Amino acid sequence: MYLRSKKKNMRNKLYKIISGICVLIGAVLYALFGYRPTAVEPVPTINEPVQTEISIPIEQQTITAETSDAFYAQQGLEIPARIQQRSERIMQRTNYTVSFNTKWNIPNWVAWDITKEEVDNDRYQRNDYFVSDPDIAASKAVEYQDYSGSGYDRGHMCPAGDNHFDATAMDECFYMTNICPQDHELNKETWNDLEIACRRWARRYGKVYVVCGPVLQNPDKPKTIGKRHKVAVPDAFFKVIMVVNKETPQAIGYIFQNNSSRKPWKAYSIDEVEEITGIDFFPALPDEIENVVEATYNQNLWSWGN
Repeated sequence: MYLRSKKKNMRNKLYKIISGICVLIGAVLYALFGYRPTAVEPVPTINEPVQTEISIPIEQQTITAETSDAFYAQQGLEIPARIQQRSERIMQRTNYTVSFNTKWNIPNWVAWDITKEEVDNDRYQRNDYFVSDPDIAASKAVEYQDYSGSGYDRGHMCPAGDNHFDATAMDECFYMTNICPQDHELNKETWNDLEIACRRWARRYGKVYVVCGPVLQNPDKPKTIGKRHKVAVPDAFFKVIMVVNKETPQAIGYIFQNNSSRKPWKAYSIDEVEEITGIDFFPALPDEIENVVEATYNQNLWSWGN
């Protein structure tokens, strides 16, 4: 009886060992020759948001060399002709267009129009929040700190006073690509007076076109400020203004030295400003009209008064 029980236990143990071996062999064979599912990308959960918009890199939103011909062909009266042999990157904003010089780190020019409706719409106040231009790579973008301790103001080209009508326009006019190092007295006095005059003329005539920017006497080696980004300091500033709601368009130009001298305003013809700056203004006008408009100016048209 004891021997029979002992043999039975041995058979059971042997059966378990054989069964285990069979299971192991089966698993190995299945792994080698059995069905393997094809690898697939994980399926998003039902709560995962679906991206429906195409994101365009900021750099592609600016005017490139390949698109500049089309840009210049379709722009308004305020846009100057393309500048030859000078760094020029065109960037369009809500209320102005800037030709930015990446070597000077200041604009070649900034152009916009001012309408009576915009001047009378004082909805949004200036924020005084100067920021680097988001369309410029962070490592190359001029910063607020580049002007710190320089002795120069952060001088607007397209001023905050022309952008009260729209919140985005107000924010964009504080981009550092719309700014130049400007003498404090010039910025707060004469330059500001001319900005106010432009708004008065917009009220008087309904709409004016404005282009302004820096003048550099030594464009290859200008004086600079900024420890991280070398920002060119202009020797002077120009501004040209045109009104077209007349039988013949009329235009006038001004140039101010970038210093604290308060010399009387001196008016220039557009031809004279073009000779000083090397920029061709109002090229969209028919040649026969452009030649007349740019050769002289009517001082009475641009007189002060409400």
